[in-house]
Amino acid sequence: MSRKTAPTKTAVSPKPPDALSNQPSKSNDDVTEEPWSVGDAADIYGVNYWGGGYFAVSRRGELVVNLEDSSTGSPNQVSVPQLIEQLGDRGIQPPLLLRFPRILESRIEELNHGFAKAISHLEYRGKYRGVFPIKVNQQQQVAEEVAAYGRRFHYGFEAGSKPELIAALAYLKDTDALLVCNGYKDEEFIDLALYGQLMGLRVVLVLEMPHELDTIEKCAEKLGVEPVIGVRVKLSAEGAGKWSKSGGERSPFGLNLAQLVDTVAKLRERGRLPWLQMLHCHQGSQIPDLTIIRRAIEETARIYAGLVKEGAPMGLLNMGGGLAVDYDGSRSTRSTSANYSIDEYCHTLVDAVKWVLDESQVAHPTIVTESGRAIVAHYSMLAMQILDVNRFENRKSVKVEEGAPEPLLALAEVADSVNDDNLLEAFGKANRYREELHELFLAGDIGLRERAACEQCYWRAMTEIAMVSRDIRYLPDELRDVTSLLADQYYVNFSIFQSLADSWAIDLAFPVMPLHRLDERPTRSGVIHDVTCDCDGMIKRYVTDSEVAESLPIHETRPGEPYLLGIFLVGAYQETLSDLHNLFGDTHAVSVSVENGKIRLSREVEGDSVSDVLGYVEHDPKKLVDQFRELAEQAIEQGRISPAQRKKALEAYREGMAGYTYYET
Repeated sequence: MSRKTAPTKTAVSPKPPDALSNQPSKSNDDVTEEPWSVGDAADIYGVNYWGGGYFAVSRRGELVVNLEDSSTGSPNQVSVPQLIEQLGDRGIQPPLLLRFPRILESRIEELNHGFAKAISHLEYRGKYRGVFPIKVNQQQQVAEEVAAYGRRFHYGFEAGSKPELIAALAYLKDTDALLVCNGYKDEEFIDLALYGQLMGLRVVLVLEMPHELDTIEKCAEKLGVEPVIGVRVKLSAEGAGKWSKSGGERSPFGLNLAQLVDTVAKLRERGRLPWLQMLHCHQGSQIPDLTIIRRAIEETARIYAGLVKEGAPMGLLNMGGGLAVDYDGSRSTRSTSANYSIDEYCHTLVDAVKWVLDESQVAHPTIVTESGRAIVAHYSMLAMQILDVNRFENRKSVKVEEGAPEPLLALAEVADSVNDDNLLEAFGKANRYREELHELFLAGDIGLRERAACEQCYWRAMTEIAMVSRDIRYLPDELRDVTSLLADQYYVNFSIFQSLADSWAIDLAFPVMPLHRLDERPTRSGVIHDVTCDCDGMIKRYVTDSEVAESLPIHETRPGEPYLLGIFLVGAYQETLSDLHNLFGDTHAVSVSVENGKIRLSREVEGDSVSDVLGYVEHDPKKLVDQFRELAEQAIEQGRISPAQRKKALEAYREGMAGYTYYET
């Protein structure tokens, strides 16, 4: 697939000269003939496409993050490998989460500027008021920064649960910003929201189910409040991508049109119709196709016009979420991409609303969106270190002793005779002879050494097939997966279940790339495995220069040298969705900014200790130490260890209890 030009950011300073872009991707033949450059690295890992202008490759071959100085506004490139080295000097080792507050601020700016430009250009007569859905990233730092950075835009919050509402009430100080309350609401939830209204906040209680109206009315009468309510409606238009079931007529959320009409009738009968001021819809998260978004906007605007004609005051049209992140950089309708920019999204939304409402002769409302993923995805990245590598490739000829089983001799011959003319035949024979030898081993007819020789010969054959097939333009289907079979296994110090939940749960492709040595050609192809004891603990999909692939171009590791990888765009959902598989806990986290030309490391959050995670699953660390002490005493009584060994064992146990849950170097 050919790439489109990466959209230019207006909210971020242009990349300094050191951040390189390269020409369009080269063919395999060109890559082997021409010298490698850091521009090639930028292309092969796609950083200039998914990075959004925030990440780049420096002339030194390091991954850098482009941050504006919070004091002067000047652009700065911050080397991520050098950051990790500085943090290591402070005793903070990978895996660790790097957070970039300036990127969060930039995303809020870009969304609000996008709507401001669209409203001005299209002469729209309403406003834009965005809200951040707390569920997308519930970390304290994010809530605090969203409230602070969004204040000049009157950017508010969306809460879908009681804990989220309580957090929003504490951080939102702007009485012009909206606090949209979605989700299922009991009396306590509604009371809290109405107290927020009494204190001057612009709270909107959105009906998810018809019966919620009675509860809201009861609470409002008790507190003497005239609430502002909204209704969430189910659209006939379903979204696209992995979360499309959040929208459409079978969505579990919202009212169908019959229920909507009944609710309006109830409000009118009870004299409560002035309460109804917002219409809300939601197509789902991560909608990659702008045409699908426009269709839903037009349908929602038609419903809005109908509510106005029913006599409801309205004034707020909430289009929910859906603004997608281009995880793979392809600018396409893949579920991991988006075929539009933020500016295009804003223009389409405003244009569609204006067109429908002008035709219906209805006043333009304030447009509300609940964009979360696009606001926080770029905000954080995970840095991690490779621990070990397992290779399948075998370029050495295997010597098979005379008198070896016939299938083994035949397999060795196949491995030594692969050429352009017999690739498919060699592939078939290698697999057949390998299977025959497996059966002989299971029957006890050959021994361990013969079985080991079988594996060596087989992988030698696959290696030769892969090397010869690189120069063939059209490969038979059977041979397309040979390269993937030979991919190295890179064991990396992190837990996919803790740090990258959407990767294993729904196969979402996150950008992954080396953080250094990008001025060197990657000569290996690898698959990343984590440190959990689970076959699902691996990344199965990788963003490369033109597609989502099954393996990652990567460098050969060097003895005694750390090799660092980064996973990007992890700011949305991943921290909250994490779990404790194998009791690997939260990683360290640090915020990175630039102030007065100097890098500032702040808001350091220490990762979970072993004691922490044991406590999460109801172990009492003190009791565990006591029980281990008893075991040590028994071992002394039985003559298994000395008192001095007991002392060292207890020290090691306590140190382990206080240590990081991940591999420590």
